[in-house]
Amino acid sequence: MIGCLVIHGFTGGPYEVGPLAKFLKERTNWHIEIPTLPGHGRELDLKDSSFKEWIIAAEEELKKMKEKYEKIYVIGFSMGGMIAAYLTAKYKIEKLVLLAPARKYLSFRQIAHDIGEVVGDGVKGALHDNKLYNHYKRKLGMVPMRANIEFMKLVKFTRPYLSKVKVPVLIAQGQQDGMVPYKTVYYLDKEINSEQKKLVLFERSKHLICLGEDKDTLNEMVFDFLKEEEHAPNLG
Repeated sequence: MIGCLVIHGFTGGPYEVGPLAKFLKERTNWHIEIPTLPGHGRELDLKDSSFKEWIIAAEEELKKMKEKYEKIYVIGFSMGGMIAAYLTAKYKIEKLVLLAPARKYLSFRQIAHDIGEVVGDGVKGALHDNKLYNHYKRKLGMVPMRANIEFMKLVKFTRPYLSKVKVPVLIAQGQQDGMVPYKTVYYLDKEINSEQKKLVLFERSKHLICLGEDKDTLNEMVFDFLKEEEHAPNLG
């Protein structure tokens, strides 16, 4: 049987990747695990969390899965993408999916554009319909500076492991991403040494790619990538 580990992003939780996980559960008999990293989830408590704890939590879950399942797929969103790449470099993993991986920190130009949209919707009285506002409003004031520093430490720590990833990789990124510049994927393409890499850019998607306009297409793409040549040998 196959196990699939899905890792959410910084300040997020399993809900960020929920639609994709649901899609895979409905179409396979895989065991899909989405751990909530320390301090994360619907109620954030990040003041005492460290990047090492986030990595260890995901790694411990992977170890448990490797004891039960013959093949393991790993999917990582945003910061979870960097953790996923790190784990893939360390352990025998069949395939890796990186969704808006946080190799670089922030695109201030796109953030300004997104804020402009939020302000515009507020003026029109349509703020309650703005997905970006509704997602991030609850996080205002809940993310201490220390947590942001830990996030940056995690990116710095995991980045060298990108070159050690040898298995087939699918990288998906939204071109409207305000958190991670979409051009980051071109650096990833150079850094990851896998001979089987597929890079896809979605025109309409922002950072929350699993919840965005292209989520249905993304779900199909991830499913097809993981299913194809399911019995091929591991290249790592």
